Amino acid sequence: MQYRTISNGSTSFEVSTLCLGTMFFGTRTDTPTSLAILDRFADAGGTFVDTANNYNVWVGGHGRDSEDVLGEWIRRRGGLGDVRLATKLGAAKSDPALPLQNVEPTNFQGLSAEVVAREARLSLQHLGVDRIDVLYGHVDDRETPIAETVAAFGQLQREGLVGIAGISNVALWRLVEARDEARRQGVDPYGVVQQGYSYVYPSPGAGRTNDVSVELLDYVAAAGVDGRPPLTVTAYSPLHQGAFTRDDKPMWAPMRHASNRERVRVLHDVAAEIGATPNQVALAWLLGGPVPVIPVVGISSVAQLEEALAAADLVLDPEVRTRLDAADLVLDAELRARLEPA
Repeated sequence: MQYRTISNGSTSFEVSTLCLGTMFFGTRTDTPTSLAILDRFADAGGTFVDTANNYNVWVGGHGRDSEDVLGEWIRRRGGLGDVRLATKLGAAKSDPALPLQNVEPTNFQGLSAEVVAREARLSLQHLGVDRIDVLYGHVDDRETPIAETVAAFGQLQREGLVGIAGISNVALWRLVEARDEARRQGVDPYGVVQQGYSYVYPSPGAGRTNDVSVELLDYVAAAGVDGRPPLTVTAYSPLHQGAFTRDDKPMWAPMRHASNRERVRVLHDVAAEIGATPNQVALAWLLGGPVPVIPVVGISSVAQLEEALAAADLVLDPEVRTRLDAADLVLDAELRARLEPA
C-alpha cells in the first residue's frame, strides 16, 4: 500500500492512496461480507474508507445502512486505529415519501446550515465516533448561499467534529468560490473534492459538472503553494461498476462514444501485455498521473478487493502511460484521415 497526505492548510493526515467505497454495504453486500472486506482492507494497510448518509436507498435500504455497518466494524475492532473515515451529507431524502433521483425534482436535503449541523451529528451517532475525518457536501446546493454552507462546515471544524471538509459533484467555479469564501470568513476551506473520474471520459456535450476536468486538475496542481490551501481529488466510479471487463455492465450514456471504445480496447491490450487486469491498469493510470488522485473503489467481495489492492503498487512505464493517454488521439487521427478529401 502507498500513502499520501491530505490537508486543508491547517489540518493534515495521511491516508492510503486507495480509498474503500462502501456504497452497498449492509444491503447488496451483506454485513458478514462487508465486515470481511473491511478487515482485509485494514490488514493490507488500507486507511481510507468512504461512505454517505444516503447510500442503499436505491436498493431498499434506509440510507445509513453502510454507516451502520461501519459502526459495527469500528466497535468490533475497538476503534478506528489508523483508519480515516469519510462520509457525506446533503443528498439524503428531503421528503421521505418521495423518490430520490438525480434529475429534478431531486428531493435532496441540500446544504443549509440546519441540514449540515443536524446530519453531521446523526452520522457521528451511526458511525459511533466522535469525529469525522472527512465530511463532504454530497451534491452542491445552488439554492443555499455558498456563505451559509461554508460557515456551517467551518463551525463543525471549529467544534472538532470534522477534520477536513470537502465537496462533491460540484462545478469548478463553485468550488473556487467556496474556497475563497472560506478565506473571507476565516474558516478552513474545502480540502478535498470528490468527482467522477476514470480512464474514460464523458462526451464534451454532456453538460456534466460532476466529473474531473482538465481545468480542475490544473487548479489542484496549483494548490498548496504560494499561500493557496492544498486540495486533493478523490475519484468515484473509477472502474464504472465493472464496465471495463463485463459486457453486462454498460457505461453511462455520456461515456458511450467512439473515443472511449478505443481507450477500453487499448486498456485491455496493455493489461494483457504487462500481466495485469484492465481494472488494475485503470487504477494505476489514475494513481500515477501528473496530478495524482485517490480512487474510491466500490467493492462487493474480498476477491474484488484483492484485485484492487494489487493496483496500489503497479507503476506504469512512461511509454505505457503515453500509449494509454494517446489511445483516442490515434483514433481521431485515423478518422480525420478517412474523412479528408484525397
